[in-house]
Amino acid sequence: MTDVVQPAPRHPDIAGLYTGHHQWLLGWLRRRTHDAELAADLAQDTFVRVMVSRRSFYLEEVRALLATIARGLVIDHFRRCALEASFLEMLAQLPPEHLPSPEAQLLVLETLNEIDAMLAALPAKVRSAFLLSQLDGLGYAEIAERLQVSLSSVQQYMKRAFTACYSVQYGR
Repeated sequence: MTDVVQPAPRHPDIAGLYTGHHQWLLGWLRRRTHDAELAADLAQDTFVRVMVSRRSFYLEEVRALLATIARGLVIDHFRRCALEASFLEMLAQLPPEHLPSPEAQLLVLETLNEIDAMLAALPAKVRSAFLLSQLDGLGYAEIAERLQVSLSSVQQYMKRAFTACYSVQYGR
């Protein structure tokens, strides 16, 4: 008996979904990005996410679903751009002999993007506690006071944040 690998099931009318809503989504993205090429890329990424998600949905909610996915992709794109600009600005301040190789720069930028995505996925208080601890050097008691939460909450927040960091470093 041989195992036959079946292709992943697709939405029954993904072609109709694409043809029926691609131009609308492209216009929606152009208005938000002011960049036709970026809008086209993000539109394609949006439809790929819909296909990969295997989520069933009602036709009445298609545009809301597409807009929600696309909005997240736009936010992620501009966040990555801002992070890259900050990184390049920092590199520009280094003496040439201290510049990392292009390969090292790419690795650092990829790592920064992973960390940024991890931080963005954390709840606000968890993210705040982690940043207050790691960037501002505050102790847990000071963080609890600042965030107006209990010390045990800060400990839970930090555990959650460090678990997320571990996931970035060592995979899920």
